[in-house]
Formats: sequence, structure tokens, C-alpha cells
Amino acid sequence: MLTLHLITLGKLKETYWQEAEAEYLKRLGPYAKITIHELREESFSEKDQPEIIKKKEAEKIMDRISKIKADQVVILDEHGKNFSSIEFSQTLQKLSANGSILFIIGGPLGLDESILKIANLKLSLSSFTFTHQMARVILLEQIYRGVMISQNRKYHY
Repeated sequence: MLTLHLITLGKLKETYWQEAEAEYLKRLGPYAKITIHELREESFSEKDQPEIIKKKEAEKIMDRISKIKADQVVILDEHGKNFSSIEFSQTLQKLSANGSILFIIGGPLGLDESILKIANLKLSLSSFTFTHQMARVILLEQIYRGVMISQNRKYHY
């Protein structure tokens, strides 16, 4: 069974995202133990310096990481590696062979360099930009798809 942690800045505000997340967590239940750690994102305005906001959020993330036992860290980053679903399934299997996996999704401004440096893998979900709420659901769907591929189940065509 996979052991996964997901650190995310911000909550799923809209009901439809909450329902989509609940559905994928339910589907993943037999295959993975997933813990979601929601951290409060920093509020900011156009006057604020993005680097200062990202540093404040990085402190929260590092504090939470110190309380989680994770063997592999995967960070969602627009400059990360793109995978096909089959490649991601294989990567998920390789990473989980070394223990638990921690996924980190940043807020609207992205992640501070200090967080990017600790990644075992930087993952891009697409060349498109998604909201962090959308990225959270897409990641869970891709994890589920990856598990189904590895189990030779009929979800992936």
C-alpha cells in the first residue's frame, strides 16, 4: 500500500473541488494511505514582494515537513518533468519502493527556492498553468490513474 502525504497551501473552497477530491480519495482508499496537510496561504496584494510571501509560506511548509516522515519529496513545479500517465505510474512505483512520498503544491505565487531544493523530483502536470486547487485534484486523479495502470485495472485506456 502506498503511503502518501500532500502538503498544499490553501483549502479547496468550491464544493465541486471538494467533491472531486473526496471521490479520488475514496477510489484510492484500497491502494493508498493519503494524508492531506492544508496550510494557510499568505494573503498578499500587488504591493507586496512575491519573494517575501514565498519565504513565509516556505517556513510553514518546512515546519510541516519536519513533522512528517517522508522518504521521497515530489514538488509540483511548472518547470518540472512532464510524464505520460504510464511513465508517471512507473515513477510512482519506483518512488514508493523507497518508502512514503510527500507531494507539495504551492500557492498562487509558486514555491520558494528553499523548497524547490529539497525535491527528489520536480513534477509538472502540464505546460498549462492550473490553479492550485485544480492542480490538487488533477494530481489525485493522476495518482489514481497510475495505481490503476500498475494494477492492470481498466481505468486507463
